[in-house]
Amino acid sequence: MAERGPARFGARQWLLAAGGCAAAVWDVGADAWVAAGYARGGQPGCAALGLGLWAAGSAARQACSWLWFRSDPPPLRPAPSRRLLAALHLLQLGYIYRCVSALRLGWRLCREEAAEEERTHMAFLAHDISMLRLFETFLESAPQLALLLYSVLRTSKAEPAQGVGICTAFLCVTWSLLDYHQSLRSFLLDKYEMGWGSSVVYFLWNLLLLCPRILALALFALLWPYGVAVHFPLVWLAMFLWVSLQGTDFMESPGPEQLYRAIVAVILYFSWFNVAPGRTLHRSIIYHGFILADSTLLSLAWLWGRAPEEQHPYLIPVLCTALPCYLLGLLLRVAYYEWLHPNVRAPPRSGGDEVDADRGADGGVELRSVSEPELLNSRLRYLARSHFPLSALAEPRLLNGAAAV
Repeated sequence: MAERGPARFGARQWLLAAGGCAAAVWDVGADAWVAAGYARGGQPGCAALGLGLWAAGSAARQACSWLWFRSDPPPLRPAPSRRLLAALHLLQLGYIYRCVSALRLGWRLCREEAAEEERTHMAFLAHDISMLRLFETFLESAPQLALLLYSVLRTSKAEPAQGVGICTAFLCVTWSLLDYHQSLRSFLLDKYEMGWGSSVVYFLWNLLLLCPRILALALFALLWPYGVAVHFPLVWLAMFLWVSLQGTDFMESPGPEQLYRAIVAVILYFSWFNVAPGRTLHRSIIYHGFILADSTLLSLAWLWGRAPEEQHPYLIPVLCTALPCYLLGLLLRVAYYEWLHPNVRAPPRSGGDEVDADRGADGGVELRSVSEPELLNSRLRYLARSHFPLSALAEPRLLNGAAAV
């Protein structure tokens, strides 16, 4: 029998949410500070590119936030008028408004006994915030990470702020993936929630797969900075077509769906991201084979084009560790799906037993249920169904956040 209601929201969850909100504010100031550093250091191109990445990431995040507000169920729509919400998003404050709203509701949940509807509302907000954070991370932080590493290699010196920025960016990108995956798991029963061990393994394999990719891009840009302007659109287009062929159904209409697919294509440029239900083994092999081949070609292009008197002799041993690093990440990923994935602990289906409404017909994991399913965040629930083998739910079909009417 599926558990009723979303997971409990306590002080720990509130502190994490507050930290995420503070990080969003800090990120804006840090981007401006880094851009100013580029300008002072005689790199106006890097300064303009850094600010451009921030503007593109922020615009995409605000667009998704606005579209989701419009499609949310009426009981969960925010109190401000539509015009005020539109103004907040135009001022790039829509995400901050979501974070503040979640903190206010979460504070009330921590201090007093809450009804299921309030806990469902809190889970709804938290899921959207997690997804928007993931979008922002790969639209802004991941490209800026490659830009930071390129700048350090180009000048052959690293300011303390740049070193801290690189380490922080790596952690932020992998942490956003972990936070997103934990949001997906929140749709499952308590027995399937991520423990510390599985969280560490998930964090590490994403980090180990991301590092070689960023290094290959930075090395390629070191010799052919304008070559990245050709490489990125070509790979992005291939990923966009691949996502489109998988027939995603995440947004409420075809136009916004194309925006979602474009964002996912950027994520896939850096990291694996599953967007369609069904077995992912073959898709994963194709993706990692493509990224491994692409990163290898970028690295070989740098080795072929570097001058004999190259001032970065330490890059050769660093580059030699990239392949073992990537393979170790793949090994940890296999270990995660072999021993730590929720499917491993899912009860097998016996021959004559009836399958629960939220249990996969092939012995898949079970979902939580709520008394008012129209208040569920169907956007994240759609992605949860892509990650875990679930059967059709015994709930009315939701139109990406709103009940279909």
